[in-house]
Order: sequence, then C-alpha cells, then structure tokens
Amino acid sequence: MTELSFPLAGRMLVVGPSNVGKTRSTARALDAWVAEHGPAGVVVFEFAPEIERDGVLLGGRIARFTTVPDAAWQGVLEARAPRSEGETDAAALALAERNVAGADRLLEAAPSDPTAVFVNDATVALQADASRTDRLTGYCDRADVAVLNAFESDELGVDDPVSRNERDALDRLRSWADRVVELPSP
Repeated sequence: MTELSFPLAGRMLVVGPSNVGKTRSTARALDAWVAEHGPAGVVVFEFAPEIERDGVLLGGRIARFTTVPDAAWQGVLEARAPRSEGETDAAALALAERNVAGADRLLEAAPSDPTAVFVNDATVALQADASRTDRLTGYCDRADVAVLNAFESDELGVDDPVSRNERDALDRLRSWADRVVELPSP
C-alpha cells in the first residue's frame, strides 16, 4: 500500500501554495485506494491547468504522478489559468467562467454512485462562482471517501475577482472537509 501522511477516510482537503505536493498527495491517495479497494467506483476530476510561469510549471495533472486506472471514471477539464492568462480582471473572470461551465459538464457526466472521488485543483472549477462549491461537495458526499486538493496562497493575487471567489470557495471547502492537510511552502 502507498504511504500516506493522512488516513484515507471521509472528506479530505489538501491545501498549499504552488509546487508543494498537493497533486502528488492526491495521486498517492488514489493509488492507496485502488491498491486496497480496486478501481470500481473511482471517480477522478482533473481540473488543473498546466501553465509555465518563469520556467516553473504551475499546476499539474495527476497523470504526472500516477496512472489513473482504465476502470476508473476520469473527467478532464481543459482548464485555463485565469490569473495568468487574463490580461484584465474581466478577461480573467471570463476564463474562470469557462472553467466553471466545463466542470459543470463533467459533474453531469460523472457516474451517479461513486465510491471514491479524487479532485485535482478543486477551486479551478469554482473561481467564477464560489456558490458552485455545494454542487462539487454534494457530488463528493455520495462517495465513501473524497480527496480534494486546492491552491491556497496569495502568490497569484488577492484583490481580483478570481482570487476573491477562490478564497470564498476554499473557505467553503475547509468547512465541508472532515480533515484539512496543509502543505507548507518549501
């Protein structure tokens, strides 16, 4: 079984700034679940954009750290990075709205009876409308275990609409989670 720094039970949220291991932790949790229970009923939502900033990859997909089993259901959002790609607050918010719409389509397409849900970069799906958090957490509540990770840092902004929505969504996710794992800055 893959070693985890947290028990694999209930609703977990892994948070931290860029490049501290949130996605890797979620991949380890996925591997541990599959090793113990198999891939049946596993749902993976891949919301992370992949963008390079100053030579460093921001975000990253679970597939960088593990192979999602073919028997699992995987929904991959071709996510945009609103704060990095949008030249104005309005442009960034428009990109975030595109992410929300795509995430909504994935939630609608996902199996109705998951056993385990793994969400990479959960707040990307919520940056335009934090009230959508209930839709994501409601889906996760159908499963025996849910592991979500989310960016938590001021490094990409604080006062723009996308950052404010993301902070609101993160507060909602923290309140929902049974356990929050905070990964520190390197």
